[in-house]
Amino acid sequence: MLQNQQPPSPPPRDNSTTFYFIAASFIFSLLFFISTTTTTTTTAATSPDPRLFPNPQYVLNNPNSPPLPSVPSIAYFITGSSGDYSRIFRLLLSIYHPKNLYLLHLDRFAPQSDRDRLSLRVHGLPVVKAARNVHVIGNADFAYPRGSSPIASLLRGASILLRLNSNWDWFINLSAHDYPLVTQDDLLHILSYTPKDLNFVNHTSYIGWKEARRMKPIIVDPGLYLAEKTGMFYATQKREFPSAYQLFSGSPTSVLNRKFVEFCVLGSDNLPRTLLMYLANSPSSLLSYVPTVVCNSPEFKESAVNHNLQYASSNDSPRHLNGSDLKDMLQSGSAFATQFRPNDPILDRIDREILGRRRGSVVPGGWCVGERNNTCGEWGDADILRPGPGAKRFERRVTELLKNGTFRTQQCLIE
Repeated sequence: MLQNQQPPSPPPRDNSTTFYFIAASFIFSLLFFISTTTTTTTTAATSPDPRLFPNPQYVLNNPNSPPLPSVPSIAYFITGSSGDYSRIFRLLLSIYHPKNLYLLHLDRFAPQSDRDRLSLRVHGLPVVKAARNVHVIGNADFAYPRGSSPIASLLRGASILLRLNSNWDWFINLSAHDYPLVTQDDLLHILSYTPKDLNFVNHTSYIGWKEARRMKPIIVDPGLYLAEKTGMFYATQKREFPSAYQLFSGSPTSVLNRKFVEFCVLGSDNLPRTLLMYLANSPSSLLSYVPTVVCNSPEFKESAVNHNLQYASSNDSPRHLNGSDLKDMLQSGSAFATQFRPNDPILDRIDREILGRRRGSVVPGGWCVGERNNTCGEWGDADILRPGPGAKRFERRVTELLKNGTFRTQQCLIE
């Protein structure tokens, strides 16, 4: 039988558990396929300001030199829960760039009033009105931390971003607990020289202690079928590991290329959907989905770089970062870091010393051409980048990860 909260010692097999397992899997797949009909709160459907996106003109100082690489675009999916309204807005300001696309999601644990306030505040920014590149999900999902509903939310976000604009190059999912360690000009500058077929994903096939706690238990995530908050349901049975593919584990955040995202959302290969069904009743589905799909796909397993470009104090259960961690964060060369407490003083230091961001403003970039005290009050060509010291740190990290191309033959190994 199914019991609420903690699982008891395993009794003989119960048919009711099988029923809930099948029902939850069916509902999970149904929710995923109908997700493309959900709505978002967006700006009016008018063209972006041409000052931000003029007709591209390629001018070379030396006609014999190869053309400069084009500036990439990043699709960000930023998620939060109850009490994260202001944190998501601050995170948006810290990673904003007119070239990028942003989708913000406050899950159903947050009140609708926070969602409305976030939308009004975001679309009150003049540059957002000009670029038309920030969207807020109005019809929110539940996303239980230990359930499988976060996968449904992640794939829904990816599908919406593909529908809004499919011209972006990279997909990055962040939470309200994360914060950048480089400016977007730094990040876009280095990514413009980075092969676009790569996927930066933490992954390991060594399950260890997670086998008993995260992989073999069977749960029913109420976020998949209930409209109100309730406790997680645990089955009395355990299940065996799959033999059709190898399970991998990683972290919630990844930096993925668009082709792989399309493979998960739109592709004809059945692996992404098969894995969805298997993980529908797993306590740690979000940690396993992307690494397992990448490492079991012949088309993508050699694209996996075993680092998600994010600094964390621990892979399994990151502790909260503070001022004493700043030196290590910078030395890591990572583009992002996790986890931070709300309004921790370290965030102010990052704004002031690393990003050059003022309170209530976006991070200045090459597209900002306004007066000194209001640099981003006026804007120019969004393809103009002004990388700083963070680009050198990030370049060093990416170079180390891609050194001699050995990652293509060493990644996704079964340990």
